[in-house]
Amino acid sequence: KEFPVRLEPDTLTLQNEPSKELPDWTKLSYQQCPNCPLKERDHPRCPTAVALAEVIDYFKDSLSSEQAEVEIITESRSYRKKAPLAAGVSGLIGLVMSTSGCPILGKLKPMVREHLPFASLKESLYRFLSMYMLAQRLRAWKGLVPDWEMKGMIQLLEDLRSVNRAFCQRLYAICRKDANLNALVHLDCFADNTAFFLKRKGLDDLAKFFTNHFD
Repeated sequence: KEFPVRLEPDTLTLQNEPSKELPDWTKLSYQQCPNCPLKERDHPRCPTAVALAEVIDYFKDSLSSEQAEVEIITESRSYRKKAPLAAGVSGLIGLVMSTSGCPILGKLKPMVREHLPFASLKESLYRFLSMYMLAQRLRAWKGLVPDWEMKGMIQLLEDLRSVNRAFCQRLYAICRKDANLNALVHLDCFADNTAFFLKRKGLDDLAKFFTNHFD
């Protein structure tokens, strides 16, 4: 089974055509995320649910522990790994969610261009922190107030966790097995573990790699 992900080159916005017949669980009001800024009159359907409808339907009867040959082909390189199905589905869902048009998940869109399949927690953490700090530099460049102290990062992680958990609620009624749900749990664990790392360890673990920059 192939899942093409077509992105608009300049904005990285998902260009895939939505399914012609959308299920009820794609309605914005169906288990709407508590922090969702969208209004039903303007957005009758959740953009993330619409973008994921085909993926969710295909894997709704699959077990997360099933072994699968997963191959990701990009413009620059390819990745291939035999892994539990949930690991492959998680990468696909994360990519689609961040490019779907959701105003909260869209804050992860800058990571899409350098998408790293099967990334470890440390790799994802490094990319996430780098993206956040570059975003602050660009905010300053645009004349906006930057968050150099990264105080807003914890709130962003909390927002991501809220979306992931609410989206799980959308899927409970339709997923007879757990591949989709555990794929979302993987994404939620990243947000949870990143928040834990920042609160408990700060940046000390990363600082030791940057000693040449401290002269």
